[in-house]
Amino acid sequence: MLMSSSDRPATLFYQANGFRVLTHGKHVVCAATGEAIVLEALRYWSVERQEPYASPEVATRHLLALR
Repeated sequence: MLMSSSDRPATLFYQANGFRVLTHGKHVVCAATGEAIVLEALRYWSVERQEPYASPEVATRHLLALR
């Protein structure tokens, strides 16, 4: 079965003030929870780790657990 770009996650390059789409898709997958995040709602990511997060709380818990 062929997948459209809406069925698969996008691949992004995260920068300090935004992100660049490398592979088109409608969402990314939260690095901590596995939750799909539509690109229009994506607000939290780590430039250093190149990972998206569903919320600031999820990002904080995830990054503190990695220490």
